[in-house]
Amino acid sequence: MSTLWQDLRYKMLQSGSKLNLLIGINVLAFLVINIPATILGLAGNDFLKGFTQTYLALPAHLPQLASHFWTPLTYMFMHADVFHILFNMLWLFWMGQLFEEYLGKNRLVSVYLMGGLAGAALYILAFNTLPVFAGALPFITVVGASACVMAIVVATATLLPDYSIYMMFIGPVKLKWLALFYVVIDFLGILGPNAGGEIAHLGGALLGFVYVKQLKSGNDWNRSMDSVLSQRPKVSVASKNRSYTSNTTRPREEEIDRILDKISQSGYESLNKQEKETLFRASNNNEG
Repeated sequence: MSTLWQDLRYKMLQSGSKLNLLIGINVLAFLVINIPATILGLAGNDFLKGFTQTYLALPAHLPQLASHFWTPLTYMFMHADVFHILFNMLWLFWMGQLFEEYLGKNRLVSVYLMGGLAGAALYILAFNTLPVFAGALPFITVVGASACVMAIVVATATLLPDYSIYMMFIGPVKLKWLALFYVVIDFLGILGPNAGGEIAHLGGALLGFVYVKQLKSGNDWNRSMDSVLSQRPKVSVASKNRSYTSNTTRPREEEIDRILDKISQSGYESLNKQEKETLFRASNNNEG
């Protein structure tokens, strides 16, 4: 057991992978809450589930939100059941690896958090402005990392639209079609039983799309997030204004932009060995 714990602690805290850290936090939060809740539930006590619903889930009702102001952050690490967290973590793992490879580890954390906050904002806005949700407003809450994961999925698809992944029973599917499929499914589910969750997903997806478009235009939102998360400035792969202080050789900005454009048009597999090495070197330099 001690060896297992040491392995898990290494992967989360010492491996340098922010993807492992995010998945680990989500899984630990789920287990810490749900194992005791299940034990108490067998004894007929639902206190812990009620506590989580009241104090960690995100309410849409503004008076409740004002008194539980931390919930826009806590909700994105909570999950309703085993399948909820399983599918979210699988998608985070699959898309997060691609995201980290091309945009760096610290940007993964930034987009995860910003996607969750954007999902929370759109969810709160929709339930407080659209008449169809007025009756449910005082009672509705939402939990889950889905908005965060959608931000990462759509950001990756926006950066690498023609990158193909193999899906069982379907075959190779380009990321742009996969992302579009899930966005449409979420939109069509807005009036369903999980309306709050679907709206939050769309908020995260919008954030991921705009984030990469801004990054390609030279506006690196990660700089302000980095100042909060690590107190160290970062540079963007697509940044137009750079200030280098290290003596390490870095690829020219124009070369990186050309490679990113080539990936967008023809996919990662169209790159030659030298271009892949150039992109890899730029990604490593950006991660700090």
